[in-house]
Amino acid sequence: MNYSAVLQFFFSRNKTMAEMSGSNLNGITVTQQAIASCCGAIITSLFVTPLDVIKTRLQAQSNPFSKGKCFVYSSGLMDHVCVCENGDSKACYKKPGHFKGMLDAFVKIIQIEGIRSLWSGLPPTLIMALPATVIYFTCYDQLSEALKSRLGKDNEHIPVLAGSLSRIGSVTVVSPLELIRTRMQYRRLSYKQLYACISSEVAVDGWFSLWRGWSSTVLRDVPFSALYWHNYERFKKMLCKEVGVHEPTFFIAFTSGVASGSIAAVITQPFDVVKTHRQTELWTWETSEIPQGGCPSAWAVTRKIITQNGITGLFAGIIPRLSKVAPACAIMISSYEYGKSFFSHLNEKMNQRP
Repeated sequence: MNYSAVLQFFFSRNKTMAEMSGSNLNGITVTQQAIASCCGAIITSLFVTPLDVIKTRLQAQSNPFSKGKCFVYSSGLMDHVCVCENGDSKACYKKPGHFKGMLDAFVKIIQIEGIRSLWSGLPPTLIMALPATVIYFTCYDQLSEALKSRLGKDNEHIPVLAGSLSRIGSVTVVSPLELIRTRMQYRRLSYKQLYACISSEVAVDGWFSLWRGWSSTVLRDVPFSALYWHNYERFKKMLCKEVGVHEPTFFIAFTSGVASGSIAAVITQPFDVVKTHRQTELWTWETSEIPQGGCPSAWAVTRKIITQNGITGLFAGIIPRLSKVAPACAIMISSYEYGKSFFSHLNEKMNQRP
């Protein structure tokens, strides 16, 4: 069979569509990439959020949250700082319950409170997580294609560069929105009051005050993204070659996502511990009525953890994080790859119509 003729025919059929869409990524448009990543984000959140809800309930049971105390809530896509509300609040972490473990909590929450309680707090966090995920995955694919045209298709540095840059972009866009969301939740401000509060803060501390906490997030997410995409592309290529396929199947994407997500999670665990501590300390400092001292830096938080718990303190919570990150990475990337494959085949069929 003359493969060059087949490829020439295929690309000539898809050339017009690619030019119209502004993208030549496997014959799908930027909009279709965004839809695929959005669907993957929703599916990931639906699967992973119950794990974090149960973890938060168990944490609140052993160490009840007082008003103003901060904790980190994860939707499987990104972390969100939550500030505890008044004692009469009906928030999920305030609900009574005596759980013996994760499975016991899972069963009792469904029996007593209903299955919807497992997704408590998900809608507000999706408002932040969806745009962050769409920006992240869409930018990664677009940057990868742009770098391949300059550095060569098989350059191993492309996933590292594209993953790092796309993560910096998504964090930079969403960071001020997340800060505003948390502030509205704690102080229960109207939009007018929120605008006045932000305006006065910008006037005193400058625009960079809206990105407070950005550095600790980037410190964790950029190394994670670089490691994740580098290993994912390697595992995907290796498994595709082993199976004898050109496009990754759902199983290949899922397996590659689990492996690469696990490796990246273990290596970047110290950054995650520092980021979590700094997030909670930052908001405890900001929401206190009489703030003492300055805003804690990432280096100050690192030294504090090592002083109190030693080097092992930087790897605290590695098992719970792995149990959350590995399935989240697998579900997200396999859903995203499936969505891209679906749109690619759909566009191919549309272009073959007379």
